[in-house]
This record gives sequence, structure tokens and C-alpha cells, in this order.
Amino acid sequence: MKKAEYNDKDLIVDILTKSFETNQSVNYIVKQDSKRLSRIKSLMDYSFEVCYSFGDVFLSDDNKACALVLYPDKKRTTIKSVLLDAKLILSCVGLENIKKTLAREALIKKIQPKEQMYYLWFIGVDPANQNTGIGSELLKELIEDSKSIERPIFLETSTLKNLPWYKKFGFNVYHEAELSYKLFFLNRSLT
Repeated sequence: MKKAEYNDKDLIVDILTKSFETNQSVNYIVKQDSKRLSRIKSLMDYSFEVCYSFGDVFLSDDNKACALVLYPDKKRTTIKSVLLDAKLILSCVGLENIKKTLAREALIKKIQPKEQMYYLWFIGVDPANQNTGIGSELLKELIEDSKSIERPIFLETSTLKNLPWYKKFGFNVYHEAELSYKLFFLNRSLT
């Protein structure tokens, strides 16, 4: 695993767009219209920018998988972050979805503990390379990275089939929320 450079952005956005095209949680906030795929791409672009500024962006050594990690305690409101939020609303969420998107984000914030964390916002493998162990290797390396900076990992998933995978790596479900889909909150302690 390597830290991504800014010029890796297009590759990372592409991997995540493909990986999350059918994800319930992503499609819950993305405006569902003929531009849905480009809206998912806008979400991934936004997420890359936020994590590049207030976290870490990683690529697998073979450039087929990536992860966006956010350190919520380091996130600040800046002119750039306000502009990114506005762009996200216009290019991804749509005005009609603002209320439910903000409500979902408030719910997540309320449930997440108020401690320094290693928030694994997105982890994705190019669909052509899924089920080959690339994602598992990346997750192992992320776990080691979280230990090295002494931050427990937190994440959410709406993908039921991913629960056993995360559990295999020591993650526990600590909360479930019902939206128009079930959202699982997971964490992994440092031990």
C-alpha cells in the first residue's frame, strides 16, 4: 500500500465509482436520474478531496484498489471545504435530496463515538479485480496503519455480504440504523 499522490485522483475516483455504482448507501444520497453515474463520480471526487485534505488516500501497490481515510477531528471549515460542499449539492445530491442527506449525516455523527478515529470512508477494488484478495491485503495494511497512529477504525456499510468479510478482520457491528435500507456501523479496536 502506498499513499496516493494528487495526480492519482482520476484513477481513485474511477475505482470507487465502479465499486460503489450499485451501493445502497451511495444511491440513497445520489440524485437518481439519467446522470446518476456521473453523480456518483462527483461524490467520489468530493470524498477524495476531503480525505486528501483531512485524512489519507491510499492505493494498493498494483493500483487496483484504494481507500479513503478521514480523521474527523482534523476536518476544518475552510473556503475550499465550503465550495466542495456546494459543488457536491449541485453535482451529486440535488436540491431535493439535501434534507435527507443532512439527516443521514447527522444520524451518523450522533452514533459515531466522539473520539479520535481512523474513519474508513471508502475502500474499493476495481470490479474486474474483485474476489482476488487485493481488498483483503489492502484492509490488512490499513489495520496496521491505524495501529501505527493509534486510532481505532470506524466505518459504515450497507452491503450485507461485506459483514462477514469485515468480521474476519476483527470488526464488530456496534449499531444498526434503518433508513430505506439497513446501515451497519462497525469498528475495530487497536488490539
